[in-house]
Amino acid sequence: MRILLPLPDRDFDVTEVAVPWRLLRDAGHDVVFATEHGGRSPQADPLLLTGVLFGQLGAEPEPAEFYRELTGEAAFRAPLGWDAVKPEEYDGLLLPGGHAPGMRQYLGSRALQAKVARFWATGRPVGAICHGVLVLARTIEPETGRSVLAGRRTTCLPKYMERSAYYLTAWRRGRYYRTYSAYVQDEVVAALDDPARFERGPVELRRRGTASDDTPAFVVQDGNYLSARWPGDAYLFARRFTAMLA
Repeated sequence: MRILLPLPDRDFDVTEVAVPWRLLRDAGHDVVFATEHGGRSPQADPLLLTGVLFGQLGAEPEPAEFYRELTGEAAFRAPLGWDAVKPEEYDGLLLPGGHAPGMRQYLGSRALQAKVARFWATGRPVGAICHGVLVLARTIEPETGRSVLAGRRTTCLPKYMERSAYYLTAWRRGRYYRTYSAYVQDEVVAALDDPARFERGPVELRRRGTASDDTPAFVVQDGNYLSARWPGDAYLFARRFTAMLA
């Protein structure tokens, strides 16, 4: 199947892109990348490859290796432009996250939201992780004037995670972990008809799911829509999304 994976030009999360790409590719699917203008390789957040503080708080070794492999792929080196995307030609849509400033190009794009609305209307599988859920929260259904998430169950980057990362690193990285003045969770919950549809998941600040252990991971599936909280959920998120395609 063909899976659409839009990205900003820079600053996306290494793990949230590379892990789903690798698992989908290994399952035989074709991942198509798209950036605002297309034609040039997008770049992941460099601090997630070197470590945000003293070599820590970055991507784990395996996802980082997946990303290095991904950067050599032709589809990644020559992405489509968002304007060239025809949503009906894809079998699935993946919306990854990231928190550094370059993400605003993707998270706030009305052009991308229009493409996402068209894909959402097909009823085919949609997956969003971390800040990627903001793209859906901001995508409006033309028929209702409401967010596409209005009636759905969802998770996203929880407020306690975003706040903890900011307080831990602000002395060195400033507002690096605060993409917007509003917390991701607050904006996502505001897009829902019923705030009770938001699911925070178990409290977790350190442990991450891996290729062989989903114990710390958490995802929410509501019909054709799958959401997850942070890079620590990426393996489970990718496996569940792959299962949805089947």
